[in-house]
Amino acid sequence: MSELASSLWFQWEGHAGSLLAIALLQGIYLIGIGPLRERYRLADSIEPRQIATFTAGVMVLFFAFTSPIHILGENFLFSMHMLQHLLVTLIAPPLLILGTPDWLLRPLLRPNWAFRTARILTNPLVAFGTFNMVFALWHIPALYNSSLIIEGFHAFEHILMISTAMLVWWPLTSMMPELPRLNYPLQMGYLFAMSVAQIIVFGMITFAPQPIYDFYINAPRVWEISPLVDQQIGAIIMKVGSGMLFLTLMIVAFFKWYNIEEAQRKAEAEAHYGPDLRLDGPSLEDSFR
Repeated sequence: MSELASSLWFQWEGHAGSLLAIALLQGIYLIGIGPLRERYRLADSIEPRQIATFTAGVMVLFFAFTSPIHILGENFLFSMHMLQHLLVTLIAPPLLILGTPDWLLRPLLRPNWAFRTARILTNPLVAFGTFNMVFALWHIPALYNSSLIIEGFHAFEHILMISTAMLVWWPLTSMMPELPRLNYPLQMGYLFAMSVAQIIVFGMITFAPQPIYDFYINAPRVWEISPLVDQQIGAIIMKVGSGMLFLTLMIVAFFKWYNIEEAQRKAEAEAHYGPDLRLDGPSLEDSFR
């Protein structure tokens, strides 16, 4: 590893606009769950776990936009940029949603037009299509290279990615009965679709015979890897990282669905046969009596 690469791992810096946006996000949240909650009697209290979850999401954004990952991704390595995108689209958004109580959002949706708009945008098909379209478009070489050269364009890219990621995670993590989550069987189907949705982008980047992003071709080499290998590593990070996450969540959704079905089956059986019914069959000891 070169001396430049070694020094970059200890550099933490971020654009002023990013830092301001992250600070505002956390500040508005704290004002909402504190002074505004008390003034407008939105709720008696808020669970500390929700505050911790939302703050964790903000900290993921802070890490993604100020850590060495940000510096390496914006200046040297496509793979680090993909890791940054993984953090801001797959890790931070569900934490932010889960940490936001429904009573904090409900006043914003009181106008009919706001509620109708939110219902359309959080529709699973709309959210799924919007996020994956935005993700795919921003990996077109012309747009991708431009975003790395023009700072405002890059900020616009990240805003679109994070906002559409919030939409695509909503059907899985919603805290609002008015805009509910999918049931567990549909969640599994949704997660499976998410796991295969980016396969075209992944294939284009992974199996390209040569580097397709001029910015990284011309960037200084901080590691002893070629631009093509860096590009392939980035695609693997994107696909394998998201695939592992979605597979894990599919397994979790399956077991939650199974537990609900099993509890319902036992409740129906007890209601029909009485609470003393042995649903699990005789024990080994009973068999020898």
